[in-house]
Amino acid sequence: MAQRAVIQRFLQLKLKTYFFTGLLVVGPIALTFMVVQWIVTGLDSFLAGLLPAAFHPDRLLGFHVPGLGLIAGVLIILLAGALAANYLGNKLFVYSERLLYRIPLVRIIYTLFRQVADSTFGKERKGFRQVVLLEYPRAGIWSVGFLTGVTEGEVQQLLEKRMLNVFVPTTPNPTSGFYLLVPEEDTIPLAMSVDEAFKLVISGGMVTPKGKKGPGRARPARSGQ
Repeated sequence: MAQRAVIQRFLQLKLKTYFFTGLLVVGPIALTFMVVQWIVTGLDSFLAGLLPAAFHPDRLLGFHVPGLGLIAGVLIILLAGALAANYLGNKLFVYSERLLYRIPLVRIIYTLFRQVADSTFGKERKGFRQVVLLEYPRAGIWSVGFLTGVTEGEVQQLLEKRMLNVFVPTTPNPTSGFYLLVPEEDTIPLAMSVDEAFKLVISGGMVTPKGKKGPGRARPARSGQ
């Protein structure tokens, strides 16, 4: 009986080990395919909604071809880029942009996305410049943030200290978060890359970059110390 119990315990431990090992292998692959499928399906549905029923790819070909929406989206982006790169296309783009600026609500939305696109993909792109550590949401609690730039304009003029624009993402969805104006002296630069920081945030701290000697400084002194 004792030997049988030992064997059962051994098998249980082995099965448990195999299961979690398999989960670590299959899980990321399955999630990746699920996200890709969601993107492809969404683009296919969007393309189908733009085209008249008679011109739907499924109807013309007689069968469904997944990924046509993604291909069409890439082709549209390439075509728009090719047109905007030449003189005539650039003039057409400027004229279309002026029309958008005349529509009140559309003007606000377009301006926002245009500025984000210019900052991320433009020639003078800024994006996330560096990963920083800061005390947030209160003293003694630390958060990882992304430096997006130096505060300028009216906001900086009203404040005595040099301020930095910092984006603090949420877990596990880093596309949402908080935009903070932080005194430069209250931030600690980190050596980890932006990609490593994203992995850290998305995983909730389970995926931690290997230790590096960062460019950081000593812990910022709190007021009153």
